[in-house]
Amino acid sequence: MSGDANRTLLARLYPSRREMLAGVAAFSAATLLPVRSGLAEEAVDRRHGLSVFGDLKYPQEFGSFDYVDPSAPKDGRISFTAPSWAYNQNPQTFNSFNTFILKGDAPPRMELCFDTLMVRALDEPDAVYGLVAESVEVSEDGNAYTFNLRPEARFHDESPLTAEDVAFSLATLKEKGHPSIRQVLRELDEARVDGTHRVTLVFSGRQSRKVPLIATGMPIFSKAYYTRYDFEQTTLTPPLSSGPYKVGRHEVGRYVEYERVASWWGADLPVSRGHYNFSRVRLEFFRDRQVDFEAFKKGVTTFREEFTSRTWATEYNFPAVVDGRVTREEIPDGRPSGGQGWFLNTRRSKFSDPRIRQALGLAFDFEWTNASLFFGAYERTRSFFQNSPMLAKGEPDAAELALLEPWRGKVPEAVFGPAIVPPVSDGSGQDRSMLREADRLLREAGCRRDGARLLLPDGQPLAFEIMSNTTTFERVTLPYINNLERLGIAANFRVVDPAQYQARINDYDYDVVSRRFALPATLGEEIRQYWGSEAADTPGSSNLSGIRDAAVDALVGKILAATTREEMTVAARALDRVLRAGYYWVPHWYKAVHTVAKWDIFGRPATPPEHGFAPEAHWWFDRESAERIGVQ
Repeated sequence: MSGDANRTLLARLYPSRREMLAGVAAFSAATLLPVRSGLAEEAVDRRHGLSVFGDLKYPQEFGSFDYVDPSAPKDGRISFTAPSWAYNQNPQTFNSFNTFILKGDAPPRMELCFDTLMVRALDEPDAVYGLVAESVEVSEDGNAYTFNLRPEARFHDESPLTAEDVAFSLATLKEKGHPSIRQVLRELDEARVDGTHRVTLVFSGRQSRKVPLIATGMPIFSKAYYTRYDFEQTTLTPPLSSGPYKVGRHEVGRYVEYERVASWWGADLPVSRGHYNFSRVRLEFFRDRQVDFEAFKKGVTTFREEFTSRTWATEYNFPAVVDGRVTREEIPDGRPSGGQGWFLNTRRSKFSDPRIRQALGLAFDFEWTNASLFFGAYERTRSFFQNSPMLAKGEPDAAELALLEPWRGKVPEAVFGPAIVPPVSDGSGQDRSMLREADRLLREAGCRRDGARLLLPDGQPLAFEIMSNTTTFERVTLPYINNLERLGIAANFRVVDPAQYQARINDYDYDVVSRRFALPATLGEEIRQYWGSEAADTPGSSNLSGIRDAAVDALVGKILAATTREEMTVAARALDRVLRAGYYWVPHWYKAVHTVAKWDIFGRPATPPEHGFAPEAHWWFDRESAERIGVQ
């Protein structure tokens, strides 16, 4: 994750099973596939993997993914604070081990405890290969997926994992799961048990092409276990699961350890070889970034993805760095950056006028911020699809215009011109030309000055709160607030505790909030969660700005209905133009690398996968290096 903003949601879609679990979101009936016909008469196609576009990289008899070392030792531990999370997970505290519902705060990485039908290959844009499912048969119309399960699959209590458990899990998640899961599964008509080790997922025909792949990444629960326990309740009783890890030692709000299950049934499958090498994966919880960093300096945590440029540039000079016990590197991040910024909550009338939103963006001086606070480490975010071919540039081409023309007169005319980009300031920190343009836009929107105050057209002062769960972002926010004050706008920066922060995010109880999200190379239902009208009213969605726009909904539908990657890319560029013309955010910054510091006790494959970054899943403990530097 790039930037000095709050480390964010796992809307960040990356590691293997975590990508499939975290990359779900709302979607609607706008994306159509052929309507389902009689299944008994349809031809089937048995496969070892699935992808949205094109062929699979790995043949049926592949040994392991290319980005892992299948001979990596199984030993040691990795300890870190979570750089990403999903669903109700909270990186600063936890009070429940139920992570697949909205209620409560769960620790990140609970997904390591659960098996799924299939898992992601992180060196392909969207391919999945069988874990619990040995093979899958796809009906001719693409609406029925029959999975043949491995009979050796087991839960941690040695009870068999069967088709009944798969069907129960998907039905439960569709009815009672986190809102982002419920919405992605709503076009799942039926999870039908066809035998002890055979289950069919029947979709409505209105699902996008990626939905069945996402469904294969849903966690599998024990049906017998949840006849004794209420799925919808928060609980600190670790659940029965079947994955490579299980919940081990833990202290609420301080740490949790995931212990590798030595007898895990799936350890020698091709999708598992070279994965899950640490005996323990330990998550530490800190509410203060500096305390977090001090813990790393002392070796309490052994891996750290750094998100604060000042720290990266000036504070990695402690003894363990000087003598080589701690090393640093920048690892390429090939995923679309998605977006980072201050998101303006348009559910509140003060932000309803796009001219006011545009003016708020003009008060942020990125060039000064980057030079003075970030040591020149970043580039300006311009797009919701930064660092990808889906980023709109210049004038729309003919293919983009074909998608945009039906909306002429219903979207800003700027959509049909050069793609909107943030202005470049003079680097002074208070560029007068930008502030004059902001003042002009505010007056054009009907605002007026009353002494030092700026009044909205209804006579109320324009004032708002920028909410955060960490003080780290204060040094960036205060200069922005000072520029807003020059415009007569009263803004303040407020830090709230982690549980309250998450609750307010879920309920959209904020004016402005900072967030960073990343996107997969193949867009899926997560984009409805970010920008779809329905998600604007769904508690817990990622539509932070409350976007409700028919053109956006239609273009999202075009993306999800695309039959080729080229079609998807063109539609994404068109959508990018409409979103940028709405000024729903004040865009921040990005860099296409992971800035990583680690105690020199790890081994890792030479080439990281392009579409994901999961050290806890792919790296390993190097006993010889650990002994050399005196780490146990």
